[in-house]
Amino acid sequence: MGILQELLKDIPVPKMAKVKVKFDDKKIDDLGQALSEKLKRDVIANKIQPGMEIAIAVGSRGLDRIVELTAVTVQFLKGLGAKPFIVPSMGSHGGATAEGQRAVLEHLGVTEQSVGAEIRSSMEVVKIGELPNGLPVYVDKYASEADGIVVINRVKPHTAFRGPVESGIMKMISIGLGKQKGAEACHQMGFKYMAENVPAMAKIIMEKTPFLFGVATVENAFDKVAVVEVLTPEEVIEKEPDLQKQAKSLLPKLYFDQLDVLLIDEIGKNISGDGMDPNITGRYPTPYATGGPDVNKMIVLDVTPQSEGNANGVGTADFTTQRLLDKMDREGTYANGLTSTVCAPTKIATTLPNDKMAIQAAVKTCNILDFTDVKLVRIKNTLVLSEIEVSEPLLDYVKQHPNMEQISDVYDFAFDESGNLF
Repeated sequence: MGILQELLKDIPVPKMAKVKVKFDDKKIDDLGQALSEKLKRDVIANKIQPGMEIAIAVGSRGLDRIVELTAVTVQFLKGLGAKPFIVPSMGSHGGATAEGQRAVLEHLGVTEQSVGAEIRSSMEVVKIGELPNGLPVYVDKYASEADGIVVINRVKPHTAFRGPVESGIMKMISIGLGKQKGAEACHQMGFKYMAENVPAMAKIIMEKTPFLFGVATVENAFDKVAVVEVLTPEEVIEKEPDLQKQAKSLLPKLYFDQLDVLLIDEIGKNISGDGMDPNITGRYPTPYATGGPDVNKMIVLDVTPQSEGNANGVGTADFTTQRLLDKMDREGTYANGLTSTVCAPTKIATTLPNDKMAIQAAVKTCNILDFTDVKLVRIKNTLVLSEIEVSEPLLDYVKQHPNMEQISDVYDFAFDESGNLF
């Protein structure tokens, strides 16, 4: 028996129970109709002239109904005689290559066939200005040559900084459209200044390019579109902070103030830019964002296939598995940290041979006297929180909480012969 097995062999794995979690589930059923009505406003439609070549910026995040949002926007522009095309707008994602970024869109279902528009993917950018602090401002070359620019993105809280504007239309303009060089420039001064630099860069781009409008969504706790808006440049500046507030109010959460162990089945770039959303886990990659539960030890077991080996976020956890490490594309993961300048999430967490030992390691190190009293929560990922698993010591709290309900008897975790969870 190896030293790790010896150290962990007597550490108990807690009994668990399934728990249903309630969140606000309001959503837009006929999204195509809702978006079409917003697009048809005179202040939007009057901007479009026949023959205009219009770049539509589409990002790497798994937005709800991104194909429909893009296709409806394409159809609207074509209906007015314009010639829309798609520009991948995702900073350094997709390995910071043109082919990789096209592949990211394909993973999301955004293809030339599905949205009805050509995809022009390039990492070339043009510099269009500078901030007063000297930071350069870049825009995708294809977009810079277009007669108009449209941006599609979801508005939501950022994972590494706080401000009136976080993730949304302005971030897509400044970092997404700026490709790898723009993302690098925006991140260069660090997240301490991101709340200032993102809107400042976006305003310069909106002023110096033919930016037409942004399609902004806010999703509910089940990742379904609850709000859709079409915003002129002036409205982006005026209304995005309010959309940010709405997004924060609809964000799902773990209804626990303190946990000994948080067990996460999978991380991935398709789930969050940080692999897992720190707004849910309470573990942030920088000191400039706060919120969520106080978690003593955190485990991540695997990385999603859609992430293509980008395991950004694994370093935010305390423990991981050899299975995740075997799938990790270190070059792609490290490129994420080198671009964002935040390298703690790209480190490799303490790695155990299997799931069971990772759980035992977290229990052993979570600083409680009686290991059988461990307060452990298991989630699939930070996008799926409507059903979770909790350890026995948390069940009394669950029973008293208005938004949680125990839906199973207590059971033991089921491990296969390799010590991995079924």
